[in-house]
Amino acid sequence: MEIANDLREFLMTRRAKITPEQAGIIAGGRRRVSGLRREEVARLAGVSTEYYVQIERGRVSGVSDEVLHAIATALHLDDTETTHLFDLTRAAGKRAGPGRTVRQPVPDGVQALIDTMVNAPAIVQNGHLDVVAANALGRTLYAGVYERTPHPPNLARFIFLDERAEEVFPDWKKAADDAVALLHVEAARAPYSKAVTGLIGDLATRSEAFRTRWAAHDVKAHRRGTKLFRHPVVGELTLRFEGLQVASAPGLTLIGYTAEPGSPSAEALQLLSSWTASEAPGPAVPSAGSETAEGDRRAQA
Repeated sequence: MEIANDLREFLMTRRAKITPEQAGIIAGGRRRVSGLRREEVARLAGVSTEYYVQIERGRVSGVSDEVLHAIATALHLDDTETTHLFDLTRAAGKRAGPGRTVRQPVPDGVQALIDTMVNAPAIVQNGHLDVVAANALGRTLYAGVYERTPHPPNLARFIFLDERAEEVFPDWKKAADDAVALLHVEAARAPYSKAVTGLIGDLATRSEAFRTRWAAHDVKAHRRGTKLFRHPVVGELTLRFEGLQVASAPGLTLIGYTAEPGSPSAEALQLLSSWTASEAPGPAVPSAGSETAEGDRRAQA
């Protein structure tokens, strides 16, 4: 990955999202761009235009936290975008080290914890969206993913490369947007990880839908929200989720799902829980050497 280029494109896309009016700038005459110009960002951040241009080009050696915070304020970045800016800047200011893949084991206590959650689906995923652990109901909820991908299943590969992704995730566009936004965060946090760079390279080569979203440089945190699933046993479920960082294993996130009490999704989740307990303790997880059923169906989105 070209970190300096990622930093440049991230700042350029953020500039394009802010109008002069939003930034409190009186813009007179015709403008070639709808967003802010470099000199306008520099003025708002209290630095020279030349200095800001150097930062946007990835020449960030010695850039202070105060300057980065000023740029984040000028561009109206939210907390996740600000953290991403700092991660990109730190990565751009370092020499590239040897890429390596570090597999973070799931602590025994975490697996034991989610196994007690018999009425709530729960999974554990790493930063590049491998599902590294799940309880029985979580495996049932994600059955379509487990059945079609090797262990551990990767949600980004499934979403962009598997023809059945829309069956499992009916709101496919949101699932795709979220997956890319999360991968951008991980790519800045671990820019020289072979697992991250290999995954991004593979998806960019095989999916135009991924390439289009990657070029937008949107980022998000996986803290809470709602997700739409479709399961062959109970149909569609709209579930709320909470993402909790695993303190004993940095880089892993425990995601638990619940349904709105009294809703059709709550009834469907209860039925799925009963079915899981009585009929299927969870789909078998394919071995690491099993074949993947990925397809290259997504040429457009």
